[in-house]
Amino acid sequence: MLRNPNGLARALMILLAANIACDIPLGVIALRTLGTDYRYEDESGNLAMMGADLATYLLTILVFLATVVVFVVWFHRVRQNAEVFAPDGHGRGAGWAIGGWFVPIACFWIPRVTAVDIWRASRPDPSAGDGPGELRLLNFWWGFWIASRLTLWTSERLAMRADTLDDLLTATWWELAGTVLDATAAVLAILFVRRLTSMQDAKANGMIPAA
Repeated sequence: MLRNPNGLARALMILLAANIACDIPLGVIALRTLGTDYRYEDESGNLAMMGADLATYLLTILVFLATVVVFVVWFHRVRQNAEVFAPDGHGRGAGWAIGGWFVPIACFWIPRVTAVDIWRASRPDPSAGDGPGELRLLNFWWGFWIASRLTLWTSERLAMRADTLDDLLTATWWELAGTVLDATAAVLAILFVRRLTSMQDAKANGMIPAA
């Protein structure tokens, strides 16, 4: 049975926009760190700034977790709808639309394969070949998302192993790059969610009413 993904899509796009909004102060924090001359820094005068930075990091984590939950729920719903559109057009069961995100290493390709299956099932003719550039948006979103995760992961590892100020600054450069990539991935994710939801909505209106 088809289920309307529009409400989830709207909530998800709002959360993705909130992630972008959180990335802006994170980038500012990174730039401030890179531009600080710690030889002359008065640590006693930085308590308020440190508190604001901590609040920013905590808010970012909360927004990210909320986005993960809503994204996975939306992704599973559009996968279930895709099963109605093209019952034989999927390499894995609908449960992988959730589980695929949480399998170490495999999470870097299982969700992308699932997304491609959903996309193909949601177009007017699921059996047709991919048009020129048809999967470009999906591939760009996925590529930037993978790049952002790996870059931020590298930043975290470098920060944990930092023994000198130079080590910490190197980690901060990685963090800044990861933040830019993350914001770009979020923009592309908004476009992807809107496009795929629109495709399913148009196709459902030509079949049976969505529940």
